[in-house]
Amino acid sequence: MAVNPPEFLHACILDGRGGADFIDAAAVNDWTQDQGVLWVHINLDDEGSRQWLASSSGLDDSIVGALLAGETRPRSHTTRDGLLVVLRGVNTNPGEDPEDMVSVRLWIGPDRIISTRRRRLFSVADMREALENGVGPSTTGAFLAALIGRLANRIGDFVNDIEEDVGSAEDQLGMQDKVIFRHVISALRRKTATVRRFLAPQRDALDRLYRAPGAWFSDTDIQLLREEADRITRYLEDLDLAREQTMVLREEFHAWLAEEQNSRMYVLSVVAAIFLPLTFVTGLLGMNVGGLPGLESPRGFLGSIAVMLVSAAALLSFFRWKKWL
Repeated sequence: MAVNPPEFLHACILDGRGGADFIDAAAVNDWTQDQGVLWVHINLDDEGSRQWLASSSGLDDSIVGALLAGETRPRSHTTRDGLLVVLRGVNTNPGEDPEDMVSVRLWIGPDRIISTRRRRLFSVADMREALENGVGPSTTGAFLAALIGRLANRIGDFVNDIEEDVGSAEDQLGMQDKVIFRHVISALRRKTATVRRFLAPQRDALDRLYRAPGAWFSDTDIQLLREEADRITRYLEDLDLAREQTMVLREEFHAWLAEEQNSRMYVLSVVAAIFLPLTFVTGLLGMNVGGLPGLESPRGFLGSIAVMLVSAAALLSFFRWKKWL
């Protein structure tokens, strides 16, 4: 079977000073450890790149399977030769929902990084730009810490937007159209739940990562990983608070609707109570039987009106005395 040449998204060798030399697929196959840290970024939709990963990367089949997996939850796994790390970042691609989080899978050893993705992740693009500008990481440990930091920055921006939207919804309670407000609350709850679904295991993965990093990680790298794990924990707590706030908003919205309906029903009940004696009088005087009072009197109609007005006034006075109005 013919083997398609890989078309890497990019491949480079870190120069140890914050920059990198970008190379082609042939140079990747000729790379040796003494040249520096190698970073290969692969698009899983490219058949040639998948074949290279399976046959030429030198990784165990279990690691290759994890890097090629379709749907993955954030996790980290330490082996004798390196780290397998699966992370998620908010989707900032144009026209996409931010809560539809994009995954990046990485195999990180002392002198090699292999990352895979299906959809573009701007945090990875930031890493390449930093290397092109000479301000990127110089080691694999620093690379991982920097990438996690960039992912956390965008997650933090998303969480801040959620908090602002929740605050705006609180201000609009009772002022906005009911249908629109209900849709806003539902959308906020959905976004919060979707991001939290991946953020919770990502926090656990980072926690395990800084507690059991690779032996080649420096103390600075471990400290940065610990700080990023703490930051993700704070974001997760903020999301939990936002979720609780949306639940409170939903309850307040339902209470407001119930109060509004009760108010309308109260008005209708008062009106019905006022017209009840009037209906009785008109029904009584409208019977087609002889002997009705005022039937032959020219002031019978006025007398009926007076009786109804007095009945209505007496009922209104009774309501006010009972403080029902």
